[in-house]
Amino acid sequence: MKVRTRFAPSPTGYLHIGGARTALFSWLYARKHGGDFVLRVEDTDLARSNAESVNAILEGMNWLGLEYDEGPFYQTQRFERYREVVQRLLDEGKAYHCYCTKEELDAMRAEQMASKQKPRYDGRCRHRTEPREGVEPVVRFRNADDGVTVVEDMVRGRVVFQNSELDDLIIARSDGSPTYNLTVVVDDWDMQITHVIRGDDHLNNTPRQINILKALDVEPPKYAHLPMILGPDGTKLSKRHGAVSVMQYRDDGFLPEALINYLVRLGWSHGDQEVFTLEELIELFDIVDVNHSASAINPDKLLWLNQHYIKHSDPDHVARHLSWHMGNHGIDPSAPPPLREVVTAQRERAKTLAEMAANSVYFYRDFEDYEEKAARKNLTGDARPVLQALHAALEALGDWTAEAIHAAVEGVAERLELKLGKVAQPLRVAVTGGSVSPPIDQTLALLGKDRTLARIGRALDYMEARSEEA
Repeated sequence: MKVRTRFAPSPTGYLHIGGARTALFSWLYARKHGGDFVLRVEDTDLARSNAESVNAILEGMNWLGLEYDEGPFYQTQRFERYREVVQRLLDEGKAYHCYCTKEELDAMRAEQMASKQKPRYDGRCRHRTEPREGVEPVVRFRNADDGVTVVEDMVRGRVVFQNSELDDLIIARSDGSPTYNLTVVVDDWDMQITHVIRGDDHLNNTPRQINILKALDVEPPKYAHLPMILGPDGTKLSKRHGAVSVMQYRDDGFLPEALINYLVRLGWSHGDQEVFTLEELIELFDIVDVNHSASAINPDKLLWLNQHYIKHSDPDHVARHLSWHMGNHGIDPSAPPPLREVVTAQRERAKTLAEMAANSVYFYRDFEDYEEKAARKNLTGDARPVLQALHAALEALGDWTAEAIHAAVEGVAERLELKLGKVAQPLRVAVTGGSVSPPIDQTLALLGKDRTLARIGRALDYMEARSEEA
């Protein structure tokens, strides 16, 4: 049988990293086995589901590169199918109408708790044959009273549930709308899902879903329940731990492959290897190798991975992602210098694309002010003849290349009998506004001749004005 996995988010918020890891593991398993990856939107919670959340989920998956083979399918478009299955279960005596009111259920629960029993529906409407006036009934699945339901979990191993603990769950509300456990069962059945990979918060639902599938004479899929992701402090992941939306990581300057690599290592490993290509992940990943215990996020590890990918990825690829960040600074990334060359010059000193973009603005737009400390130290009276000599030497260049620029700067240093740093640093502050940049010859080559000469002239005017003030 062909492997078919699915990712089935509820569109009640953004795609968070826990959901992204579930999608990734499902995607990898399908790709490894030559199977299909299905996207299903579980939008039956009409009060909380919204189009904005659907778009956010699709955007997050697209950014991560988790392309799906089928879908997205929307549960709200399948209500007629769910009603058909509910009616079949009713007709076969495997489900029944329950007319209990909320007050009756509350009283039953209170009585059970008072006698130290586990609160559960006691099946009192199982044998009711007549409707109850004034009460719109729900539909409950008739669960087995005894025996066990066994989940042979691909991550957790064998998990046994007592059927007596499961009670008769509601599969259709009084307004006829289906509930989660019913819709999931029907969807997995109709979409021929062979492997359900999801968070372990769904484990308690699994025996209920297996029992419904068996009542429908359907072979259940294989299940794999992933341990949760914790914050760095070992507590449940929350907003206080930082970004939890996948697209927030994009906004913060992370490459998608860095986040993919990071997420896959939250619960899975292959020896001591830390960095994987996508091809390696597809080849090496297996759901049965996922760790049983929860994994804590490590922001430093993610930053390390991101820096690795910035340094070692194709500059054109990095430039495509950097362009979005440059746009945030009001810069047209198609303007010169080519963004690919900026990436090559800047990638050794940037941990994120947001940082790289902020540190590259001066290549495209004149800065307003010099960094105070850098100017005070480098744009001094002693630097004036240095910048004048540099302006003349660079203006005379016919070939504006890093090699020619380097030779010109070295020539000025030799004529003035100064160390190269005493020449290069005032020049760096003059043309970038600060004390940090790529090597000065690369920086000037990217800036271009006209912009370089104009900025040196501006620095000389700045120094002149300061000397007059003094």
